[in-house]
Amino acid sequence: MTDHISRNNSNRIDVDAEKERTENLELVAEPQIAVFPHIDPARRAVVEKSLKRKLDARCSVFVLIYIMNYLDRNNISAARLKGLQTDLNLTDSQYSTCLSILYVGYILMQVPSNMFINRIQRPSIYISISMTLWGLVSTCSGFATNFGNMVGIRFLLGFVEAAFLPGALLILSKWYTRKELTTRNAILFCGNLISNAFSSLIAAGILSNMQGVLGHAAWRWLFWIEGAITMTIAISSGFILPDLPTNARGFTEEERLVAQIRIMEDVGEADTDSEEQSPFAGLMMTLKDFKIYLMMVSFTAYVVGLSFNAFFPTLTSTLGFAYVPTLLMSAPPWVFSCIFSLINAWHADRTQEKIWHIYIPIFMGLAGFIISMSTLNVAARYVALFLQAGSYAGFIVFYSWISSSFPRPPAKRAVALALINAFSQLGNIAGSYVWNLSDNGYRKSYGVVTAMYGITVIGFWAFRMILVNLNKKLEESEAAWDAEHTSDTQTGEVIFMESTDESLRMRKGFRYLV
Repeated sequence: MTDHISRNNSNRIDVDAEKERTENLELVAEPQIAVFPHIDPARRAVVEKSLKRKLDARCSVFVLIYIMNYLDRNNISAARLKGLQTDLNLTDSQYSTCLSILYVGYILMQVPSNMFINRIQRPSIYISISMTLWGLVSTCSGFATNFGNMVGIRFLLGFVEAAFLPGALLILSKWYTRKELTTRNAILFCGNLISNAFSSLIAAGILSNMQGVLGHAAWRWLFWIEGAITMTIAISSGFILPDLPTNARGFTEEERLVAQIRIMEDVGEADTDSEEQSPFAGLMMTLKDFKIYLMMVSFTAYVVGLSFNAFFPTLTSTLGFAYVPTLLMSAPPWVFSCIFSLINAWHADRTQEKIWHIYIPIFMGLAGFIISMSTLNVAARYVALFLQAGSYAGFIVFYSWISSSFPRPPAKRAVALALINAFSQLGNIAGSYVWNLSDNGYRKSYGVVTAMYGITVIGFWAFRMILVNLNKKLEESEAAWDAEHTSDTQTGEVIFMESTDESLRMRKGFRYLV
């Protein structure tokens, strides 16, 4: 492999010269080096502080949206405890199908949605419209009268919900640097964890007080009330969420400029795609990268292991309490998981280390699975639920690992995030059937998810070794270049490593996070 180095003292690239030097290489896209005016460091510090304060405030709405996203997706589990399965005459297998069919629509829509959201200028409006639609569809769940109704509604719900998570992750990656992204992703995923905690409390209140109101079952009111809340939040989110660093409303021109500079310094180029790239360029680049397939398979195994989430109230009910205490007891493990995830993500950002911040939560979850398989003691099994919920902390760190492992171009990062997340939903489909509803001990189910965590550990370590090898190649290329250029390097110049391998076409000094 022949490595080439491109550099430009004025931070501009001579396109014609660059093409002439690399005409024999299979380059996918040229680095887009932006030229920004000089900003006084003291002034920049003030502007950057203001930028991050505004950005954090606006992006906090993502947390609220994610709460509603999971609330509308998983409220069927709480509704089951108050008669949904009986009223609709669902068998255990049909109920599992109602859970799993959501992920079929979810899988189909994620990649096209993220390819689209990467090309538009107002992703905030797109997410707002998507949220309004899934709130409407979720409300329709309260009108279901049979298995066919519920299956169709759940499929549509997954289809319109698919836009949110990969889209939110993509937007965050366009604003935050690699040293900030894991913590911000953790704050986003706290919406998931808070939803798991407080959905049980909300469900307990509605299911306890709405039975028979206007002649309808309480579980129907659960869907109607939560769907209405979702649509109300959706309307306001379109005015609050940030768009792109180049055009976001509510930021000064100076703040938008600093936002673009931050990302360019982090990756080495402007976070924009080449104008010559087709809408499918990112998809083709992603499909040609072997790393993506390893991440897809490993992450899917992780998701199967986390499938206890959809059955959490049911698992808590094995402790032997009535349905209201069961729902209330389902909340504390997720509060613990939220706190632990934030601490874990903050430390991952501080140390810029990934694998052990994923492994430790997984090992915690494995301990919870083993306890649940080994004893029927109520206290021990409740502690095990805390440990299982805590394993979500590694799941959150993994998402920032995707972004940092596919940093450029944005089109490839957008597809990588969506493709890995979409494929992993096969784990949720499988997970819907892992938990044998007629087996009150769930020992066999816990055995399956334990094996899945084992596969995850092996797959993630293999992925880490690939990144370690890529870092070694980057070091070797830089060492060779330094040996040839001892005196003509200009301070502040942008130096790019050129290679036929997309994963090695990075700025000098770039290293993958492992």
